[in-house]
Amino acid sequence: MRGWLDKVKSVLVYDADKEFYAKVFPESLTRLDLLRLRTMTYNDLPTVMEIERANYPFPWDEDIFIDCFKVGYGCWVCEENGKLLGYCIMTMGVGEAHLLNISIAPEEQGQGVGRRLMEILIDIAKGEAETMFLEVRPSNHGALALYRKLGFNEIGTRKGYYPAANDSREDAIMFALELISIDH
Repeated sequence: MRGWLDKVKSVLVYDADKEFYAKVFPESLTRLDLLRLRTMTYNDLPTVMEIERANYPFPWDEDIFIDCFKVGYGCWVCEENGKLLGYCIMTMGVGEAHLLNISIAPEEQGQGVGRRLMEILIDIAKGEAETMFLEVRPSNHGALALYRKLGFNEIGTRKGYYPAANDSREDAIMFALELISIDH
């Protein structure tokens, strides 16, 4: 457990050198280099809920996020210059990491923010877990493409996993990424 916490701390540490180089040598870093991942707080919930509601027809309610805090799941936000761009929730245990929720503000999608956030999550999980799991709606084509590009493999289907329109249900595609062979 200690290694996992150390890895998270190393990701969350503010990198003053990057900010310095961004000011002095702006061409030396990309926008994605300057994104900051930090622990989600109760104060973030209004913005997190805005993003959640904008992206999902059946969003989590605030109580689910609060429960994630209470049980100690990894709850993070991704920000740029103090503006919250997205968030994620991951749990780790028994050699597994499970991504429960990840969402990027609609106006930030398609710009590499989600990919960068996933790369950070994979780095956090690597060494502490052997496999990273997630579920995604088959209708979420952008997420499916991203997960496949990152090396996730489809391992099954959860029938009727997600709520859908007209009181119906949508399946979830289950993905796994073997972390023990990854070297970023």
